[in-house]
Amino acid sequence: MTDLGKVSGEFFRETIRPNLGAERDDVRLGPTAGVDFGVVDVGGNALVLATDPLSLPPALGFDRAARFALDICLADVAVSGIAPSHLAVCFSLPPAMTDAEFAEAWTAMDERARELGVSVTTGHTARYAGVEFPWVGAATVLGVGDHDDVVRPDGARPGDALVVTTGPAAETAGLFASLFPEELGLDAETVATAQTRIDDTACVEDALAAAEFDVHAMHDATEGGVQGGLVEMATGAGVRFDLHRDRMPYAEGVRAVCEAIDVDPWQVTASGTLLIAVAPDDADALVAALESRGTPAAVVGEVSAGEGVYADGERLRHPGTDPSWPKYDEFRERGPQR
Repeated sequence: MTDLGKVSGEFFRETIRPNLGAERDDVRLGPTAGVDFGVVDVGGNALVLATDPLSLPPALGFDRAARFALDICLADVAVSGIAPSHLAVCFSLPPAMTDAEFAEAWTAMDERARELGVSVTTGHTARYAGVEFPWVGAATVLGVGDHDDVVRPDGARPGDALVVTTGPAAETAGLFASLFPEELGLDAETVATAQTRIDDTACVEDALAAAEFDVHAMHDATEGGVQGGLVEMATGAGVRFDLHRDRMPYAEGVRAVCEAIDVDPWQVTASGTLLIAVAPDDADALVAALESRGTPAAVVGEVSAGEGVYADGERLRHPGTDPSWPKYDEFRERGPQR
């Protein structure tokens, strides 16, 4: 059985990257390992776009699940510093999903899109045999801005400070607490707290607020978590990151859930956690601005000439396959998924 989650970096480099269709001068940034989005030049403007799968775990309730799904998609454009503005969405729905359930999800997506000024411009909606929750389709998000305003994840410079928002594993903790509340073996209060971590995946406003500062690189800590994202950033920029573990922010409930499922919180999916390289003179002001929005943030390290990512002197490697993926199967065997 092949590994779940994103394909390996090797497969991407050998199979996907060399086969990208026609070469066009207007493509300013095509598919690149560790980069969340692409950029096309349209009349001198930067069209930033990203595509992601849509996940609707019924255990979250369809209203909450829909906002969760949309925020994850929108984040990949927002981390460019360009506001997402348009959405194309394709729903491949499981036959078991009722019209009322879809209406609840779609209404929630509409409300979140309106909050952010995002317009749905095209799409496709149908039910197909063989489709099962939570994967129900995919969405493409677009945003338009100036080329000079685009922030890439591989732009970190020696001397930059490293800022992390929210902290490791919030998404993973929120999902496991929601899907397997009884199987975790934790007290009810801890589980309830961890379930609220799903709300931490909403980071569009945080990313756009960060882009107001002298930010040189920004990345969303998805599969591979904080550790994988930082390794991607440092590798792409050809620099060294030095991190201080005791400075890393942690949301309540995260450590307990990660211990219960036996994963390193630094290595598992943390959508909504932003990894930011910022000019050192702006670092404290950036943290203050994010905290004023209610988002935990901290300066956790610095960038220097060299290569690799080090935490308290220990070199960190990209975890490869996200270690949370096999845990979902393990916990499904322990009890029914909610």
